[in-house]
Amino acid sequence: MTADHVQEPAIRVRGLEKSYKELHVLRGVDFDVTPGSIFALLGSNGAGKTTVVNILSTLLKADAGTATINGFDAAAQGADVRQSISLTGQFAAVDGILSGRENLVLVARLRHLKDPGAVADDLLARFSLTDAAARKVATYSGGMRRRLDIAMSLIGNPPVIFLDEPTTGLDPQARIEVWRTVKELAGRGTTVLLTTQDLDEAEELADRIAILHGGRIIVNGTLAELKRLLPPAKVEYVEKQPTLEDVFLALVGSDE
Repeated sequence: MTADHVQEPAIRVRGLEKSYKELHVLRGVDFDVTPGSIFALLGSNGAGKTTVVNILSTLLKADAGTATINGFDAAAQGADVRQSISLTGQFAAVDGILSGRENLVLVARLRHLKDPGAVADDLLARFSLTDAAARKVATYSGGMRRRLDIAMSLIGNPPVIFLDEPTTGLDPQARIEVWRTVKELAGRGTTVLLTTQDLDEAEELADRIAILHGGRIIVNGTLAELKRLLPPAKVEYVEKQPTLEDVFLALVGSDE
């Protein structure tokens, strides 16, 4: 693998603009995402995070600017982009009537893959869902549903995956399960673009963090770089108090 190839971004966005009548949502968004990394797009509700994802995944056309994913132009080469990506929305898109395995087999068949059953079994094992494979998804916990949703999005091995606020509505244990899954994705070489308004989530997962505000990226860097933007607070003594999450997990424990 050459150095030039390593440096080529998996996602490149330049000057992205989008308006809905008089509402200017994106006002010139720029960022790059390195292959095999986790990039967090951080912002409050209504900041335009989902709009960015929808443009990158060819669900929406930008008013101006360019976006390339895996070397393909999102506007001019939509079919190639869709072959290169997968999108997981804010709510798990799984069929509760079917079992976990049946959900995976269905998607594998829709993608015309050979041996859909083997594909499903591999993903069930990878996402620690084998024991629940035959159960209807309606009986799954929130974390299990989200893991299954992400597993479904990986059928066909897309090199780039978009996760739009993947832990919305999940309890602390389920959130940690999803975090572990996302880290494993990047560890296997998948490029992950994650949108979130959860500061802890961005801090826990992201190799780089961009803050979207007022329709623009106002800062983009590693966690260490972002922390250097503010001077450290000087204190003589700090007693670390447990967080609510610490208390919850200590009392409830985890499935593992």
